[in-house]
Amino acid sequence: MRYDRRYRKLDQYRFIVWFLSLPLLVYGLFVVSPFLQAFFYSMTDWTGYSSDYNFVGFDNYERMWNDDKFWDAARNSVLLLVIAPLITLAMGLFFAYMLSAGGRSRGHGVSGVAGSKLYKIVYFFPQVLSLAIIAVIWARIYSPRSGALNAGLETVGLDSWTREDWLGSSWAIWCVLVVLCWSFVGFYVVLFSAAMSAIPTEIYEAARLDGAGRSVTFFRITFPLTWETVRTGWIYMGIQALDAFALVNVMVPEHGMDVLPSYLFEKSFRDAQAGYATTIGVALFLITLLFAAVMMRLGRRERIEF
Repeated sequence: MRYDRRYRKLDQYRFIVWFLSLPLLVYGLFVVSPFLQAFFYSMTDWTGYSSDYNFVGFDNYERMWNDDKFWDAARNSVLLLVIAPLITLAMGLFFAYMLSAGGRSRGHGVSGVAGSKLYKIVYFFPQVLSLAIIAVIWARIYSPRSGALNAGLETVGLDSWTREDWLGSSWAIWCVLVVLCWSFVGFYVVLFSAAMSAIPTEIYEAARLDGAGRSVTFFRITFPLTWETVRTGWIYMGIQALDAFALVNVMVPEHGMDVLPSYLFEKSFRDAQAGYATTIGVALFLITLLFAAVMMRLGRRERIEF
């Protein structure tokens, strides 16, 4: 009986179920359960400050659909979602390539620019600061009276470019975008440098022998062989762009601009509308899920083994 094929198959499934039961239980309890609770509270009028609430069905979703402030916040979040990964990853790839293969050729080998190890530390420096501290520093830079930005523009004769209020006008979203890219580009420089260092130098040597320049080497060798890392970084950076709460909440004055997390925070803790806030949270979750699924689908390519 024990050597019967069906018994061995059943024993195999029993082992898998036993092995995965505890991790799945923990995942369901601490990951899936909060999402289900959020969806439930999104259909209530819960204030967040008492245990009383009434079930209102999809009224919060109908309200959100007709809420102009929600759509303004969603527009800002989607703008960051599209542009921030594009700029950050492009800069990360360029700097990582220069640090890994942008130096002078030594024989047929490749090397980074001089001082590349120091540059990696410098690029990574913003990562050791919390976003709250970064937001405070940049809010001072954007300050219309004593900020370094207006002072720098006046110094180089670009007085017409100065603004009375960078963060309280339509420029706020672009100011936040600059800070978002600046604060994360160092992480991707290090990430892409690690991926590029795994590429065998023989491939670069063969390309150099065939007369390939740096641009050809990058687009024909480096970029395809690091594509999996780029795709993962794109999804991760998109999620970071959607979660720009700390930057917006610290840098931008009240009613300057909102993104979805800051609008959620405002409705939940300032207006005591936790039920409606969780509706916004569900929308944010669906946008994040849709973004990740689309990027996984569009970024799917045949894996290159080397």
